[in-house]
Amino acid sequence: MQRVGVFDQGVLEPATGRDLTTGRADFIERAQTRGELFIEQPYGLYSEANQQTWRRLYRALAGKWEQHAHPRFLDGVTRLALDPDRIPRLADINRFLEPLSGFRARAVSGYVPAYLFFDCLRRREFPTTITVRDGDRLDYLPEPDIFHDLAGHVPMHTDPAFADVLVRFGEAARTAAVRARDGDCRRVESALKALARFFWFTIEFGLMRRPDGDGLCAYGSGLLSSAGEIGHALESPRVQRVPFQLDWVVNQSFEIDSLQPLLFVVDGFDHLEREVLRLERWLGDGRLDNVAPGEPAVSREDLRSFRPDAR
Repeated sequence: MQRVGVFDQGVLEPATGRDLTTGRADFIERAQTRGELFIEQPYGLYSEANQQTWRRLYRALAGKWEQHAHPRFLDGVTRLALDPDRIPRLADINRFLEPLSGFRARAVSGYVPAYLFFDCLRRREFPTTITVRDGDRLDYLPEPDIFHDLAGHVPMHTDPAFADVLVRFGEAARTAAVRARDGDCRRVESALKALARFFWFTIEFGLMRRPDGDGLCAYGSGLLSSAGEIGHALESPRVQRVPFQLDWVVNQSFEIDSLQPLLFVVDGFDHLEREVLRLERWLGDGRLDNVAPGEPAVSREDLRSFRPDAR
């Protein structure tokens, strides 16, 4: 694979823009034009504005993590040696991460089709966005950025029990793909909605009972990477927090561009793993062939990714 704008033997290759801001990074646009999904992290292209955005986000959230995050997330932040002042290098993250759970962060140029994303989890790879959100939009971004992925997701990946849940989720997606072989697009779309909703209400926006039994804490990355969302999720009277119910979760639509009004609570990581295993069984038994319509929308690209003849 040809590398553009990355370090090669210590020399930065020419690039048209020294910036990796989400939505306007030349390096990413060129990679996408060449059809390159898995890429390298061109660390030398991060601008000082990008680094400042990381610093501002980290400082806005560090205190909220101490107050609201699951203790295993806090352990993960320490184990990864996340730097509050500099965007991490994925190579450094992986040097700490892989010995702990076998997971590794793998840089991508943009959106990863659903089946490929879930299959990466099955293989203990986490597709990681390398761009940084615009400094004028610190608390909301409709798509992932490196802060969401590395500071929101990856600290939980240091925990072997949570990592195993991600692997099981990838296995559940493979079960759905096996059942997609008959070409019934409606059934595949229903399974995709179920998978996406489960992921949203657990891995992205999940709440868990504290290990000491005293209240709730956040383990979902969408909560842990948003200073506004994490406090709202655990303190606002406008949020309905209910015990996890799989039949409700897979039929519950959600919106990505507003503070979440409904969140589900699991008792612990053992409980979460049991629910993932139950999700996989329901997929295999056809119990998720007709989930409720509504968000999230399923793209044609996502549908194709679950069809064996398209992979």
